[in-house]
Amino acid sequence: MLLTISTTHDPATDLGFLLHKHPDNVHERKLSFGRAVLFYPEATEERCTAAMVLDVDPVGLVRRKGRPGTPSLFDHYVTDRPFAVSSFMSVAISRLLSTAMSGRSRSRQNLAETALPLEVTLTPLPVRGDEGVLDRLFTPLGYAVVSERLPLDPAFPDWGDSPYRTVTLNGTVKLADLLTHLFVLIPVLDNQKHYWVGKDEIDKLLAKGQPWLDAHPEQDFIVKRYLRRQRSLVRVAMDRIAESAAPEDEEALEVQTEAEEVLEKPIRLNDQRMDTVVGALKGTGARSVVDLGCSEGKLLQRLLKVPQFQRILGIDVSTAALERATRRLRLERLSPRQAERIDVKRGSLVYVDERLEGFDAIALVEVIEHVEPDRLGDLEHVVFATAKPHYVVVTTPNREYNAVFENQEPDRLRHPDHRFEWTRDEFAVWANGVAERNGYSVHIDGIGEAHADFGPPTQMGIFSR
Repeated sequence: MLLTISTTHDPATDLGFLLHKHPDNVHERKLSFGRAVLFYPEATEERCTAAMVLDVDPVGLVRRKGRPGTPSLFDHYVTDRPFAVSSFMSVAISRLLSTAMSGRSRSRQNLAETALPLEVTLTPLPVRGDEGVLDRLFTPLGYAVVSERLPLDPAFPDWGDSPYRTVTLNGTVKLADLLTHLFVLIPVLDNQKHYWVGKDEIDKLLAKGQPWLDAHPEQDFIVKRYLRRQRSLVRVAMDRIAESAAPEDEEALEVQTEAEEVLEKPIRLNDQRMDTVVGALKGTGARSVVDLGCSEGKLLQRLLKVPQFQRILGIDVSTAALERATRRLRLERLSPRQAERIDVKRGSLVYVDERLEGFDAIALVEVIEHVEPDRLGDLEHVVFATAKPHYVVVTTPNREYNAVFENQEPDRLRHPDHRFEWTRDEFAVWANGVAERNGYSVHIDGIGEAHADFGPPTQMGIFSR
């Protein structure tokens, strides 16, 4: 079984520093089930490839029979374990590339924290599931997926389709993230493990799956398969994921949110903002809308009252917020016709989600300022380059206007969870750049009464494709 990792980063040989394996040497690690060997079939400044071959000892596997959780004796002899990429490969990655997976590099720490162009090939990889399972697992993480089905035996085509494939992934990601993705998803695709799955597997999953698993649209599928569908373990894992995804102090966050609303209440800014966004969406003629980062569902509530919007989807990363949105919308009390128009789902702003595709418009209302600045490129890719709706409406605070609010310190953000707040010029630079890079035009406007010196309290960009 073979795993290769390639890069065209300049110089590409920096891959050796990140993997902590010198390109001139052959690196070997003995494992309980065989050995892993890593070498470099190519190592130039233009392109560098590290290849890891896993040699599993089939006789050693048979001798392990009888241990708790191991397969039947028949399965020991009739098995693909010595030949196909499986949980053995995940173990080999964690043992041979543990430092790289942790994101540490003595010589290139800045590079270890940088997203690089990486290409991965896995063969033969068992892909057990429907035809789209590879895309569903890897596309949200930013990879382009290419797979080639391998025959069971070229001499016997009548034996039927094979689950085995050569899979190639291309993406611009941190090397540590790539390794954790592979560690978790290889056994998920194979849907088997070579060892007993107990409570300690929950810790492994959460250690390697954070934070990307929190917002992955196939989170349930991943957790169930990784834990071999053991209901008690799956329940504990899902509860722990929900706890980690929620704010540490939900009550404190509500107090902070209320503080922001109190700040803006004298000018009725929230009502003005919602009404303006609904008006902008109506003006586009859109019939289907995603409220991305819908929070408690205030915009969804208004959209549902407009017959023009026949398909409405709310997406938020917070389970607690979605529960409040569900209560606000009273989804269980809606008529069947109304219920068909609206849905709320858990998801992220920075991971590709096929559920966003096919909508006329996407709204991001007071959302982007909650995203780390270095993840704005991911958000742009998700919304403008992948989902590609005809219209996108974005609102965000105008930092200059903060000077107008009573009892607001000059350098203080309106909400503790804001990662930034832009001036009018900063917002214009970002909006025009996004539009130019993705084939949109943008009209920038304000919401709320504008101050003569500091402008409107909220900025709005309406993007059209």
